[in-house]
Amino acid sequence: MPYRSDDRLELALRASNEGIWDWNLTSDEVHYSGRILRFFGRRREEMPNLFRCVELIHEADRDLFVSRVEAILRVGGEDLLAIEPRIRVANGEGEWNWFRIRGVVVRDAGGQAIRVAGSMINITPRKLVEQELLEERHLMRLLIDNVPLNIYFKDRDSKFKLVNKSMAKWNGFGSPEDVVGKSDHDLFREDHANEALSDERKILESGEPILGYVEKETTPAGGEAWVLTTKMPLIDRVGAIIGTFGVSSDVSELVRTQQSLAEAAAALQRRNDEIEEELALAREVQQALLPHDYPTVPAGPGSGQLKFGHRYIPISGLAGDFFEVFSIGDHCAGLFICDVMGHGVRSALIVSMLRGLAERIHQVAEDPGEFLGQLNSGLSAILTEAEMTMFATAFLAVIDLENGELRYASAGHPAPIMRSIEGEAGVLPMGGRGKGTALGLFPDATYESQTLKLSMLKQLMLFTDGIIEVENPDGEAFLQNRLVQAVSDEECSGVDQLLDRVLDRVLSFAESQRFDDDVCLLAVEIGED
Repeated sequence: MPYRSDDRLELALRASNEGIWDWNLTSDEVHYSGRILRFFGRRREEMPNLFRCVELIHEADRDLFVSRVEAILRVGGEDLLAIEPRIRVANGEGEWNWFRIRGVVVRDAGGQAIRVAGSMINITPRKLVEQELLEERHLMRLLIDNVPLNIYFKDRDSKFKLVNKSMAKWNGFGSPEDVVGKSDHDLFREDHANEALSDERKILESGEPILGYVEKETTPAGGEAWVLTTKMPLIDRVGAIIGTFGVSSDVSELVRTQQSLAEAAAALQRRNDEIEEELALAREVQQALLPHDYPTVPAGPGSGQLKFGHRYIPISGLAGDFFEVFSIGDHCAGLFICDVMGHGVRSALIVSMLRGLAERIHQVAEDPGEFLGQLNSGLSAILTEAEMTMFATAFLAVIDLENGELRYASAGHPAPIMRSIEGEAGVLPMGGRGKGTALGLFPDATYESQTLKLSMLKQLMLFTDGIIEVENPDGEAFLQNRLVQAVSDEECSGVDQLLDRVLDRVLSFAESQRFDDDVCLLAVEIGED
């Protein structure tokens, strides 16, 4: 049996989940289908005329709803009603639901509306999704418009589809919409625009991004800037590449700073080279000032009764250790050793000062205590005037062959190692005030000379503390007692052999091939007269 047209309509409405309504304007009654009644959770007798009870329409939609209804009711007015308002439903909580309302007006011969009929469907789920999407879009737009980056999206022809406010402002446009539809050739000089176009074509062909590269942007007006750019393929929901998008940031200041730093580094390197040359000259001068020949004592033909030797090992170019061996009259020799705090230029300057002072007071060297006292006074005055805080330890030994005695004094310096005729080694006795005060600390410091009979002495070795502060892999220092043992154990044919064996002994203890501090050894052997 064939379906009637009414049956077809009912089937179609059932399939679409829509309800129908019919508003008789003569009686002002509205007939609602059962589906609409279920939408609103009301019985037929409870269902009001929605087109008259506007209080059921959400406040935000009410004015538009009223104006649309009035438009179809006017004589000769609109013939179609289309609106999507929020209407309160009677589901126990009085929620607002969105409805899509469509209607057709039937008019009499005079154009007066006499009937409106149409359909209605609850579109709340769709509207909620649309709202979420709109909110997400709003948040995304809020984000890209407020980050301090230039963000842009382009189509496959490299024309801008969307840019953020920063991108528009960067290129001199009043709003992002002003950039849409333009290309890099509208914004930049041709050479730069061609490079950008080439990059984007590679991305479209390969699907591979170009990450974090610095490029120089040039505007048609001649402006230049450096930007850090990342470009990526723009992929739609089904995985097709539909364009490119990118992010860039202004790094002009950073690039200019790097260029300035590079120039400064080059200038600094040139200055460093000059300083290295000057330091090399200073090293040569310092090495030249070290004793290369020893005095003959006693004076006269022959090799003399005293045999000297030294080992000088600076760890840097300019050292703070130095020594002097000089004659005092015909029968005396002075052995002076000094260790200035620190290393480098400052220490080398103090060494030069001490050398000059020692040369000036050479005449009082027969009395080691007086010599150190005047040396301290002169150095303290210089340091005070220069407002510097430095100090140096020193030791002076005077071998007097005529009187058969050794006179010595210390300014905070380690006591030398002595070796007797019998081969026994020990620390040179430091009676009275012992080591004394380091040079340069107290202007009025005094130093006491001490005396030892030469008959008790075969060899004497002066040293700086770099030799006894050497540590083994366990962190244990060599110290003075091991130095005494090293001198005692070595049967040597002369001072040079003694010094070499002592150095070997210390490095073997340290399990190393080098020292961590300046090392200076100065030795003398007293022969038969």
